[in-house]
Amino acid sequence: MKGRPAIYDNDAVILKAQEVFWEKGYSATSLQDLQAATQMGSGSLYNTFRGGKKELFSKALQQRREAFLAFKRELKEHASPVDLIKDFFRSLAEADEHTHLKGCIVANTVTALAFVDQDLETEAISILKDVERMFTETVREAQKSGSITNPADAAVLGRYLVTCWNGLNVTRRMHPNKEKLKELIEVQLSILQ
Repeated sequence: MKGRPAIYDNDAVILKAQEVFWEKGYSATSLQDLQAATQMGSGSLYNTFRGGKKELFSKALQQRREAFLAFKRELKEHASPVDLIKDFFRSLAEADEHTHLKGCIVANTVTALAFVDQDLETEAISILKDVERMFTETVREAQKSGSITNPADAAVLGRYLVTCWNGLNVTRRMHPNKEKLKELIEVQLSILQ
């Protein structure tokens, strides 16, 4: 007699897998790591994610994309979108040391999978480019309204902000100290005046 197949909440499974990938990286994450985190057997994992580890990682990246899209919607509804972007950066400093040491899964993917897996690297780059466009659009609107008086091209400022994001996610591994990070972030955000 066969048992009923287990039904899994795929979003919850992907979130659990994302945590493992975020901490260990794609290449160092084993099937056993994913099984332990998701509480799924190898057969269930591969039946649910037929593309295996790569599909699961791609879906984990897409969860991060969704988080950024939610932030973009929030920016459109916020009374002061530039302040929301500043708070977004400032929140990095407030994270605990363990979170600092993990960095950003999307930025990590761009560097860790260069020359290793072009599909996943391209996917991560696409997410960061979406974030860059989000920053650019917000800056452009703020320049039009006079909230930002910096006359630099909005696209350059958007690229600068994504560069700061990527850099901060490396630097916070080097200096997982809230006060040091706060000082650095304020210097970086001074461009948004």
